[in-house]
Amino acid sequence: MASWIIQMTVVLLSVFANSSQGKRDQVLYCSACKAIVDELNYSISQVDPKKTINVGSFRLNPDGSMKDKKVPFARSETHLSELLDAVCGSMSDYALHVDPDTQHRQYMRFAPRTGGNTGVFPDFKNFQFDGPESSEAMKFACESVVEELEDDIISLFSRDVEQVHEELCSRVSDYCRAGGHTNEEL
Repeated sequence: MASWIIQMTVVLLSVFANSSQGKRDQVLYCSACKAIVDELNYSISQVDPKKTINVGSFRLNPDGSMKDKKVPFARSETHLSELLDAVCGSMSDYALHVDPDTQHRQYMRFAPRTGGNTGVFPDFKNFQFDGPESSEAMKFACESVVEELEDDIISLFSRDVEQVHEELCSRVSDYCRAGGHTNEEL
């Protein structure tokens, strides 16, 4: 138990030290950003598209009427904020994947989602499961990305922007600079 605590402390301190010095692990943070987008897209897809929520002011107009508007619940700020509060909990379903042909490194989802379409997953032999510190580093990176980009994430998802991965992870944040994250060491 004590060695596990020491390992966790070392991992968190190294991740914190890297980010506080401006040297963020490009593979880790790019993967965390993309994972956030994937998890949010999945969660949004699970909401009934007919479900709506009232938004707007609830003040009375001079004529006695109230001005409000219904928007789809799935992409409302309220729902997106709730999703963001929980999204980093799913980072334990991700691990470092190394493509055997290209040696491209990225954190990928290895665990199928409960219910529905489980999709096709890469071969487990190409994943590196380095114990709890691997998933803890991913969770820490996720929390950092959410904290830093919360307003941008909500804005992009509420407007249903196409190519959210590209917009958020490359243009807005620069976490996924073209080609800059493929072969760096963790």
